[in-house]
Amino acid sequence: MHGKVLDGMGSAIADGTLAEGSVLQIEELEERYAVSRSVVREAVRVLASMGLVAMRRRIGVQILPKSDWNVFDPQVIRWRLDSSNRFAQLRSLIELRSAVEPAAARLAALRAPQERAAEIVALAGELWAAGQDTDSERFLRLDIEFHRRVLAASGNEMFAALYPLVEEVLAGRTHHGLMPERPHEEALEHHMNVAVAIQRSDPDGAHEAMLALMSRTMTEVSERFGAPESLQVDEPQQPEQAAQP
Repeated sequence: MHGKVLDGMGSAIADGTLAEGSVLQIEELEERYAVSRSVVREAVRVLASMGLVAMRRRIGVQILPKSDWNVFDPQVIRWRLDSSNRFAQLRSLIELRSAVEPAAARLAALRAPQERAAEIVALAGELWAAGQDTDSERFLRLDIEFHRRVLAASGNEMFAALYPLVEEVLAGRTHHGLMPERPHEEALEHHMNVAVAIQRSDPDGAHEAMLALMSRTMTEVSERFGAPESLQVDEPQQPEQAAQP
């Protein structure tokens, strides 16, 4: 029953059905979900910890603006992917991944032991083979594991901690039918290029291959929503050398 209230309210908030600033009474929620007051209060407590609502004394349960939400919480991501604002959530996630994963791949090429790099290459090979089939669930499992290993191989624990976020976006695309029936050949090549560059200790190659993969992902998602959009990522400009006297 707790899960029923939590999912019901979280989904309604993410979708905008429960609008920012609106106020609900505990009694109203008890009646709406046909549960006890303690169940409602526990669900509200969890939603408050995510920044979606706040309990106001003598007022009620107030829906907070998106700027207060913990947008990195996997459950919040799931609710947003389930909502009518799915494309906006996917775009935000892909833009975040485009900033993090190429950097992680670069670090992996510099830091990963050869044994771990070889495992990533082997996994890319399995991913390639799975991509030739139509077993989307197997491909999803391998894809999630591939990106988890690259993030972990970066040697940066904060990059590695973003793995649940990447898992949610990959799972969300699959479960909402936003993946092609068979992965695009170019996407499979990018995965392999990332892995090989890491094994060869080629940081620039790993970065470029992962960035290309993120760009391909953005294109696929945008086209599925009828809103073609490319991922624009500006490379940092190298400072010009001062002229010699």
